[in-house]
Amino acid sequence: MALAGLTGILLVGGDSSRFGSPKALALLDGETLAERAWRVLGEACEHRLAVGKAEDALGLPFPVLDDGREVRASIVGLVAGLHAAPTELCVVLPVDCPLVTAETLHRLADACRDVAVSQLGPLPGAFRKRALPALEAGELSIRRAIRPLDTVVVEIDPALLANVNTPAALAALAVSFRR
Repeated sequence: MALAGLTGILLVGGDSSRFGSPKALALLDGETLAERAWRVLGEACEHRLAVGKAEDALGLPFPVLDDGREVRASIVGLVAGLHAAPTELCVVLPVDCPLVTAETLHRLADACRDVAVSQLGPLPGAFRKRALPALEAGELSIRRAIRPLDTVVVEIDPALLANVNTPAALAALAVSFRR
């Protein structure tokens, strides 16, 4: 069920250098990774938006907000998404985490003080707009940028946090779906 007062931010602007093509367009179980993440954000959140690079022209079936920067870093999309979000609390989902569920996003949102992250890293995560000054201080690493913030670590099943960085990783997930 979508939570009122929660915005979901989908990050689609990654470099995809290890993947070899845009991860957002890769298929898993009949859906692109972008469509899958967009659907999960719709199940979890009252509002949702996607952030990436307009120059990538991915042709997704939903609008993508240009992050407005030349540098490719997750923190850039995170900051652009927080600024555009209509709510104070946001959950952020990178396009390459296709097993994250709405329940997982709700757990992060429920735990969030300034920030809530999993035990494996800052994304997916939940962020409040009041975290923006720390995120905009010039650091490109989200992990380092959030150090001064009130951050909660939420234990999440590591299998749900599978990150698809290579075609082989995607193929392994696809095999598990067929079983």
